[in-house]
Amino acid sequence: MRANYLFTSESVAEGHPDKVCDRISDEIVDLVYREAAKTGVNPWGVRIACETLATTNRVVIAGEVRLPPSLMKKDKDGKDVINPSKFKAAARRAIKDIGYEQDGFHWKTAKIDVLLHSQSADIAQGVDNAADQQGDEGAGDQGIMFGYACKETPDLMPAPIYYSHKILQLLATARKKGDGDVAKLGPDAKSQVTVRYVNGKPAEVTSIVLSTQHLDESWDSKKVRAVVEPYILEAFGDLPVADDCKWYINPTGKFVIGGPDGDAGLTGRKIIVDTYGGAAPHGGGAFSGKDTTKVDRSAAYAARYLAKNVVAAGLSDRCTIQLSYAIGVAQPLSIYVDLHGTGKGVTEDQVEAAIRKNMDLSPTGIRRHLDLNKPIYAKTSAYGHFGRKAGRDGSFSWERTDLVKALKEAVKVKEAA
Repeated sequence: MRANYLFTSESVAEGHPDKVCDRISDEIVDLVYREAAKTGVNPWGVRIACETLATTNRVVIAGEVRLPPSLMKKDKDGKDVINPSKFKAAARRAIKDIGYEQDGFHWKTAKIDVLLHSQSADIAQGVDNAADQQGDEGAGDQGIMFGYACKETPDLMPAPIYYSHKILQLLATARKKGDGDVAKLGPDAKSQVTVRYVNGKPAEVTSIVLSTQHLDESWDSKKVRAVVEPYILEAFGDLPVADDCKWYINPTGKFVIGGPDGDAGLTGRKIIVDTYGGAAPHGGGAFSGKDTTKVDRSAAYAARYLAKNVVAAGLSDRCTIQLSYAIGVAQPLSIYVDLHGTGKGVTEDQVEAAIRKNMDLSPTGIRRHLDLNKPIYAKTSAYGHFGRKAGRDGSFSWERTDLVKALKEAVKVKEAA
């Protein structure tokens, strides 16, 4: 591991076209879980894999589902088909909350197509039949998932992505409050932060890139910087900004046409933004729009949860965990731990054994341990799925550090043996 270097990560705001699509897809996931709870349908039976496409005044929602009866209707032949009305309403609410009321993309006037259909029986049997045979649900697909944690920030996230997110969160909150010039910013924005590391620790910010939509067409880059600079500096807190830091604020000039009207969006195209900003590996699958039988989502949450607890327990300063699965098979095929040479008197083998002892990493075990069968996913769709505060509603449960004591005790037992 290098001691002195520069590292850069980027984030995108909730109004970025791809993030609009992630938000709508996760609103659909929440809708299905919410309707299941409301109508007495077992949430363990919920299945959804939902993709969204957005462009100028057009939204297309497609994917596979197994739905509660309250989201179905009878067609002219008396067959059960999907009722699009609640899905369209959920999409419009999301677009309105993000803040789109422009001619080319407006929550009231955008045409919304719902092209959801029943889940493939071939995919369903991988989960359901496995449960019959093994007592646990099988994984909804094959794949690899990664979790990571480090001691660079209070939430145990890499500094560049942590601060990139924070800039956009502060600007979005200020924009929605509607006070002064900041209220004239639009929903679409991107940030990028470069951090200088000295002796392996974040020391200062060396470059800042921010492109943000603005509704006042008279603004130029200088005006935008005057509006956003206080929020950027607030985001960095105690991390110094270098005297020679390079600032690039709306470097191309005007940014009035934003969101899906300016650039088409699609679910799942910002997975580095969703995870660790490139500071750690991530799996091949996106999170948004998927129920938690899909290990792309649930096992990535479990891997983060475990890595965070390893670091919070003081077992290492950095931790990467990889999990792998096969469709229809409940238990992971492999668990891999890398402490990056920062282990505190423990080995990777010891940590792997402690993980296996303290958490059932089947899809059923993960969903139960982290209590994932809930409508808690819309808020994950922007500003990262990790490094967030666990909520009273059960959201971001994978950010808890309630496994610290158990991991410490398991490692001690192993050492004694």
